[in-house]
Amino acid sequence: MTLPALQFSDDQAVAWDTISDALAVSGVSLADETLTPPRDGAENVLAVIGKAGSGKTMLLAELYKSMRALGVDIVSGDWEGRKRKDRRTLAILAPTNKAASVLRTRGVPATTIHRILYTPVYDPEFEKVAEWLAGNGERPAIEGLTDVALDRAHASYQSHASVPAALAAAGLRGSDFITGWKRREEPLDIGFVDESSMLDEKQFEDLKEIFPTLLLFGDPAQLPPVQSSGGMVFESLPEKRVLELHRIHRQAEDNPILDLAHALADPAVDFYAFERMIEEAAGRDERVVWAPRVEADLMARSPVLVWRNATRIRLIHAFRAAYGAAVDELLEGEPLICDGIELPLKHRKKRLDLEARGLIKGAQVVYLGPGRRPGFSRLHVVGAEEPQVSAASIVKIEKEGEEEPFIPFAASMGATFLHGAAVTIHKAQGSQWDTVQVFGPDIYAASRMGRIEAGQPLWKRLAYVAVTRAERELRWVIRNRLGRPSEPLGTADLAARPAAPLELTGGDA
Repeated sequence: MTLPALQFSDDQAVAWDTISDALAVSGVSLADETLTPPRDGAENVLAVIGKAGSGKTMLLAELYKSMRALGVDIVSGDWEGRKRKDRRTLAILAPTNKAASVLRTRGVPATTIHRILYTPVYDPEFEKVAEWLAGNGERPAIEGLTDVALDRAHASYQSHASVPAALAAAGLRGSDFITGWKRREEPLDIGFVDESSMLDEKQFEDLKEIFPTLLLFGDPAQLPPVQSSGGMVFESLPEKRVLELHRIHRQAEDNPILDLAHALADPAVDFYAFERMIEEAAGRDERVVWAPRVEADLMARSPVLVWRNATRIRLIHAFRAAYGAAVDELLEGEPLICDGIELPLKHRKKRLDLEARGLIKGAQVVYLGPGRRPGFSRLHVVGAEEPQVSAASIVKIEKEGEEEPFIPFAASMGATFLHGAAVTIHKAQGSQWDTVQVFGPDIYAASRMGRIEAGQPLWKRLAYVAVTRAERELRWVIRNRLGRPSEPLGTADLAARPAAPLELTGGDA
């Protein structure tokens, strides 16, 4: 069987062959370089599992490139052209915007699971533009859209293959061409799901209904979903349907962060030994830092990772105090975490609008300032392809020792947010940042409890997830101290693009 020119390890080559056989059963033959129409039959689910750096993303990317070269259409969730009987499709998914954006930075056009479950409804005039951009129609003549604007849209689509991004390049907002969202009615074809350790059983069942062929990529050493029964969805698959990768591939050179993560698998390594390893690594490699305090500057874009909620709340209040934030308002540039949507059932369409823009539970957001109406906020959704939105917001600042949070301002209903300067390690799963601060005293507290999860000490699972969130630099914080910020909080680091309003009409805001 033909493998890509890229050199695979033995376990990756075995995984490639097994996946190729499974795809061939569904009519996509990587070996013969042929496509045949989709076949009806039993569900075809495989899982590729492995720890951080084992080559899962490399394998996913090579499979995507090979399938695209064969003529398989990539479904992004932002636009789907006319149905063809013999069309073969691939959707590459992640549970969160941030996880999807990590794949996109590596050249893989990923979208969120939510954007596949719910599809956009386009204005008929702009459907013509979308069909033209996708190569399925003639260049349209649209009132108010000049030839120059169409040229900009075409150039953007050639670079990014995104219809919304192309129309935005033409000077349009999402509300100009998307009239609503609907639950997907027809199944798709092949789905790849990254960070599948985060999937709960309901999401897994939804995906199996949509994709006859489903390939899961996951890390068995991570923490299981909070609302799960304690396991990960790929653990329920037959053994022969699970392919495990072992060899580290992420970088050719030694990576001290990955070395620390993999050292946690050694039963002889206790918390004290692990901290000694961190301190020694910091002494010989600048990518690991033995940090005497938390740095406020980093918290604005990369949250401190903690285990305990009490620690999270204390750090958030310390962060706001360091920047001089008033108790009754937010500063531009403050980080937030979406905690869900508070809307009555009659506003189901508006809920879909908000979620489709990236405001799903767990989404990382930066506050850009107040909106035009009381209770509305201008927001930057981290990792979203169209990040700038304006939405009715309910912001909650939690207080230590009190059940009810303080609400500096709020619309009567809309997207709800918690502060995001610090987050629990559970919520950090699926995300990566250039530099990560891990609050060591919390990991120590977990080690003192002696809890075991899935045969592994809880503190080791927490440490593993926290450490592997760092792409370049790991800062292990050893004391409960906060360094003063070096400059005022701001938003200059975020791309300045016009916000697409998502307002409730009829006085509902």
